[in-house]
Amino acid sequence: MFIQTEATPNPATLKFIPGKPVLSAGTADYRSSDEAQSSPLAKRLFEIDGVGGVFLGSDFISITKSEAEWQHLKPMVLGAIMEHYISGAPVVSAGGGNDGAGLNYAPEDEETVSTIKELLETRVRPAVAQDGGDITFAGFREGVVYLHMRGACAGCPSSTATLRHGIENLLKHFCPEVLEVKAA
Repeated sequence: MFIQTEATPNPATLKFIPGKPVLSAGTADYRSSDEAQSSPLAKRLFEIDGVGGVFLGSDFISITKSEAEWQHLKPMVLGAIMEHYISGAPVVSAGGGNDGAGLNYAPEDEETVSTIKELLETRVRPAVAQDGGDITFAGFREGVVYLHMRGACAGCPSSTATLRHGIENLLKHFCPEVLEVKAA
């Protein structure tokens, strides 16, 4: 098994691509060992000293380090991912994903929210997935879109610029009802 790695815009996060499916649907973001109880893979990765976060996408795993250096952490993460796939254990137990898809908006905003979700799904999420992260809809109130930043996007130095200049401009262009975009 050959696992590729890619840098992300977040220097604390590295993207691992195992060449096999990770999640068949949705995403999962774990920030502690306690949160990872529904994922045998994430639990295994949190056993490595220095792993501060695990994000699972469709075909990649983003690892956020706490204080360790990548030169020491990367070989251990590669080994844990390989051992997991060789073991045949599931990546997540049944119902173990936590993609945070919220429904926090007024019923009269259904059409606007539908457009926002479509734009996020078709234009935003594929782009941020390439950087090892994910952005999901959290809510829409009084012209403000709330988004969950996950994986490499959570805590990334450029996430504010991504929200303000990228996503906000895109949503305002297609949805005049959108006044602002904020992290949830």
